[in-house]
Amino acid sequence: MADQKIDVLISEVGPRDGLQSIDTILPLALKKAWISAEAAAGVREIEVGSFVPASLLPQLADTAEVVKHAKTIPGLTVAVLVPNLRGAEAAIAAGADKITLPVSASETHSLRNVRRTHDQMIAEARAISTLIASLPPGRRPHFEGSLSTAFGCTIEGAIPDAVLQDLAARLVEAGCAEVGLSDTSGYANPTQVRRLIRLVRGVVGDDRLTGLHLHNTRGLGLANALAGLEEGITTLDASLGGLGGCPFAPGASGNIVTEDLAFMLESMGLRTGIDLDALLSVRRQLAQWLPNEPVYGFTSEAGLPLGYVGPPQIVRFADALGG
Repeated sequence: MADQKIDVLISEVGPRDGLQSIDTILPLALKKAWISAEAAAGVREIEVGSFVPASLLPQLADTAEVVKHAKTIPGLTVAVLVPNLRGAEAAIAAGADKITLPVSASETHSLRNVRRTHDQMIAEARAISTLIASLPPGRRPHFEGSLSTAFGCTIEGAIPDAVLQDLAARLVEAGCAEVGLSDTSGYANPTQVRRLIRLVRGVVGDDRLTGLHLHNTRGLGLANALAGLEEGITTLDASLGGLGGCPFAPGASGNIVTEDLAFMLESMGLRTGIDLDALLSVRRQLAQWLPNEPVYGFTSEAGLPLGYVGPPQIVRFADALGG
């Protein structure tokens, strides 16, 4: 799995963003089975949980055990979300390969989500970076600062460009290896995606903004993903069955659907490394494990087209995007 070349990395966030947004608490054994099955289907990066207090998100109380299992899977990048230094310490102790700190562009959302102001979150980022730098090189996780509600907030509305630019610059200065843009509330449209990628890259550089976290709240998730690809984005978050949302952002709902995203990319001739038949099988299993929770997506309902064989053996990334 790890040696196969890909054009776009699909980062599965269902075991974190999906499970935190539903009432059902999936047993540890089924979380392990889900992660193992997706990795076997060719998914290379999975956000397996979040190191937050169990009192706030009991659905993710077993994240350390989930990380421990995921680390046994060859070639899998094990990602987690952390709200602060304490969470980062737990993530590092568990052995996570990648940690993401959510820094909401909406300060009101930040106070509700992680109970910290912008200045306090930058201080957390600096403390986490210092901790990572103190580790032996082989134990240092990749550190991302994710700009949540970057495209708009259900509490504050539009986010001024200057706020995004300032936070992005401060996160890099604080030690984040990269920043990501997150459409927490599902407000984004393709034109806005292109504009904000250029805006933030103008501050941090092209190599420090490579990923997007998109929601499909208003049906624009795949269109926004394509806009990101056209701007050079190479990592896209998605959730199996479209599970997900933010408990602290009113109206936020479903992530883009992993299987629909993978089908779109592969149909365009872009390599994801994912076996679509195997991925659809995992989705069917997940739906059985969560019988009381809605799952979404079109590819699972329609099936793969007759004669579908996946992307061509040789394709230029620019050609696939019409460049």
